[in-house]
Amino acid sequence: MIFRPQNLLFTLLKSHLLSISTSLSNPNHQQWRTITKVRLKWVKNKSLDHVIDKETDLKAAMLLKDAIKGSPTSFITAKAIANWQKPLGLTVPVLRFLRRYPTLFHEFPHSRYPSLPCFRLTDSALVLDQQEQLIYEKHELGIVERLSKVLMMTKSRSAPLQSIYHLKWDMGLPVNFHNGLISKYPDHFRIEKGLNGVPTLMLVQWREEYAVSALQRRAENSEVGNQYRQFKKGQTALAFPMSFPRGYGAQKKVKAWMDEFQKLPYISPYEDSTGIDPNSELMEKRVVGLLHEFLSLTIHKKTKRNYLRSLREELNLPHRFTRIFTRYPGIFYLSLKCKTTTVTIREGYVRGKLADPHPLARIRDKFYHVMRIGLRYRGKGVNFLSPKDCLLDDGDIGKGEDDNNTEEDESEVEEECWEEDVSDLSEDSDE
Repeated sequence: MIFRPQNLLFTLLKSHLLSISTSLSNPNHQQWRTITKVRLKWVKNKSLDHVIDKETDLKAAMLLKDAIKGSPTSFITAKAIANWQKPLGLTVPVLRFLRRYPTLFHEFPHSRYPSLPCFRLTDSALVLDQQEQLIYEKHELGIVERLSKVLMMTKSRSAPLQSIYHLKWDMGLPVNFHNGLISKYPDHFRIEKGLNGVPTLMLVQWREEYAVSALQRRAENSEVGNQYRQFKKGQTALAFPMSFPRGYGAQKKVKAWMDEFQKLPYISPYEDSTGIDPNSELMEKRVVGLLHEFLSLTIHKKTKRNYLRSLREELNLPHRFTRIFTRYPGIFYLSLKCKTTTVTIREGYVRGKLADPHPLARIRDKFYHVMRIGLRYRGKGVNFLSPKDCLLDDGDIGKGEDDNNTEEDESEVEEECWEEDVSDLSEDSDE
């Protein structure tokens, strides 16, 4: 057989016309990628990295607080927590960590083994814990809604209980949610064993009033309410709020790319997406919307990539979904702080602080304030501190030593993270 270039050209042209015909005959089968591709560099955001660094210690301290509170003896020994460093996400031994914060954890010798350090909660920690429990009680319906919405975004309206348990801190779930909350709302949830024998949290009933995304609610309540009314009629698309790293927003290629992306139809994460081509730009925007909604449901507008990975199949995410975060740096920020990979939505923060803090985030800030007092006066005696000295009014939270860190401080680093260039942010790099 003689190879002829014109035969190859004819074959390619025929294939091209056939694909276009197929695409036009099925409007849901979007095959052609027409959006401009732009090569981007990962840009480090010191302000958001500082938030992640701070909340790593805060989360560890509050988990230890819950462990002490749940102990039958109301204290824990240094021996019992010796292997907790990695599960708590700490970079220092747990014993050293507890001794950093004497305003939360009081050290004393064991009654039978004087050389064995023990820790119980201080009066300040107990007062803060009481306030935290009151917030859980007052905002219980909000917790039920958040948990329901997570399950509503999954394909089977269910998720492994272990995956939800990992999200307990991020979603603001009570310590014993799998026993107390689930059994209290049998018309919302139930726990069953999945096909593989793994305990699975099931959604009992679909609730249409929950099926409104944060982006839709924001558009409906904002000054562009007319745009949302047009969107509901199918006449326009909803635009994601974007905050590009310094220098990106002014680039013509990036602006053209994002303009084209924003014009694509917005698909709610609560809608069925089975009819969309998984390789299309439309599906990519649907994935962006789902991740945006998921992060919007979290208390601190962020979560670990590994937690999302544990729900990848249930949420119908692509295998290498981390590329979505690096491909849309105006919407997401991917941090490598604290030996893990954390993803944040940029709109959730303004100058290094939560734009709209949940009451649970405020009480956590109070915990952090008490921790900082203990660190500051460590070794100098803190017996003069009463619980009232450690509590702040909501308006005073966050003032003081962290004020110098509120400026957006972004600097370019050399790692390029787009398409095939995902060296330090590859899917296998996380812990």
